[in-house]
Amino acid sequence: MTPKMNGDMKRTILAVLALTLLFPGLSARDFDTDFENATLRLDYVFCGDSRHQAIYFQQALKTSEWAGRRHNLSEPLLEGNGQIRVLDPETGECLYANSFSTLFQEWQVTTEALHVQKAFENCFQVPFPKRPVDVEVFLVDTHRKVSSRLRHRIDPTDILIRREAGNGHSSAVIWQGGPVEAAIDIAVVAEGYAASEKAKFYRDAERVAQALFGHEPFASHRNDFSVRAVFAPSEDSGISVPRAGKWLRTALDGHFDTFYSARYLTTSSMQKVYDAIGSVPFEHVVVLVNTPIYGGGGIYNSVTIMNSDHPTFVPVMVHEFGHAFGGLADEYAYGDQEETPYPADTEPWEPNVTTLHDFAAKWQDLVPEGTPVPTEPGELDRNNDVRRIWNTLSPEQKHDLTFRVGVYEGAGYQMKGVYRPVQECRMRINECEEFCPVCTRAIVRMIEYYTR
Repeated sequence: MTPKMNGDMKRTILAVLALTLLFPGLSARDFDTDFENATLRLDYVFCGDSRHQAIYFQQALKTSEWAGRRHNLSEPLLEGNGQIRVLDPETGECLYANSFSTLFQEWQVTTEALHVQKAFENCFQVPFPKRPVDVEVFLVDTHRKVSSRLRHRIDPTDILIRREAGNGHSSAVIWQGGPVEAAIDIAVVAEGYAASEKAKFYRDAERVAQALFGHEPFASHRNDFSVRAVFAPSEDSGISVPRAGKWLRTALDGHFDTFYSARYLTTSSMQKVYDAIGSVPFEHVVVLVNTPIYGGGGIYNSVTIMNSDHPTFVPVMVHEFGHAFGGLADEYAYGDQEETPYPADTEPWEPNVTTLHDFAAKWQDLVPEGTPVPTEPGELDRNNDVRRIWNTLSPEQKHDLTFRVGVYEGAGYQMKGVYRPVQECRMRINECEEFCPVCTRAIVRMIEYYTR
């Protein structure tokens, strides 16, 4: 006799089926079979130029409890520009995988990379294995083809795996949406704050949480996140601005003028970032820079870096976190690039841009029937710099620009050949208060991937 299912059993089965349909191929392997509740930090150097790249392993560390996901282990939701995978050395089975993008790969499409070779630090976290495993790291090019690969063995009993102790930096919980093992854990790290500015940093870190949770879909999912602030004091107050000849002694070596772009604020010292966080559990990093100068950056599953005091702090913070957490692309365009990151024969992995090479895999299901593809912008957007007149528009006009889904040309820095979902979005202009339906869906899917 078949036992009857109660309501909870039915809901559980339905939830599993829904997750399987949403994330096909995800491993059902139990976390505790292969990993302990600790983090293995792996440091690498990525180096090369526009035509060549190589990956070198540097060191392994055992840090805090594991803050990452304990389900959906073997398949990243997004492909990214590279992946790190933990493999069973005997069977080749993937035990854990995560995708990422890097500052190095952004640099590879710059003019400088045509005639200079450089090296960039990268740090990754995987759950600490209970037995020897193989770790594979690979990068892909703009055609989504593997361009470099490294595979090496990690033995958890290796005496040269450094145990990361507390570093003495103070930390505080800004928002606790759930326990470490269940929530998406964000670490906000201080950069350019002198020892006397600790109180200011913690106030600014509160503003990071307020900015995120003041915007949908993060507002509706705030209980899926936790935010911790880590105060790493700097010798100098402020940040380096090379174009002004200003170089300061700061904790994380951050600076403006990355790739000679005045507003691109980054740090190449990822080991210092991870050292500063120390034993605080985290999955995503926000480097909060003590400056009123406009700028920032967001790199998928790597880092969000933000100025603290510019008037546009809130929209820029949300925009950059859209890159770093949601894997969203920029939807603006400003002219032809010397080398495009989005060639016409390849569909981008980012969920909110398309080359129409495989549009069915993107937001085709959200485009109203009868909408031309590509879609002509409306008269308002076609004849105006909408940023300048945004505050004069009616709620209905703003809603139409942000929520009428189509396929509008001009995105991913390219005027031609790359398309975005709507005319204006949080990923296109600072003035737009909301994410479009495509970006919203992508963020919600990522949140559910981590937490369901």
